[in-house]
Amino acid sequence: MKKVIILITSVVAISTFSLCARGKGDSAQGKNVFDQCAACHSADTDEKKVGPSLKGLFQHNKLKNGKRVSDDNVLAQINSGGGGMPAFGDSLSQEEKDNLLAYLHSI
Repeated sequence: MKKVIILITSVVAISTFSLCARGKGDSAQGKNVFDQCAACHSADTDEKKVGPSLKGLFQHNKLKNGKRVSDDNVLAQINSGGGGMPAFGDSLSQEEKDNLLAYLHSI
């Protein structure tokens, strides 16, 4: 029983750390990162370009791929791409991704 409690406590601590680390992104810097995305995605209108508008992304229930809108699912889309979107997992640093997520939360 003690091992289960320790394991659960460890998972909660790691999850909390992960969420806190992501929450430290700088939305102003994220807007600069988004400039790379702006060729395909709108941020200030509902206009669909090559890809869907990302305006109000975190107010939506689901992503275009049907998954729930969450930091983890948006980050997975950024990292792996899919549905015509290229993968950016290797071309953006973790700091850039954190900043981009902060910006996406702000629009």
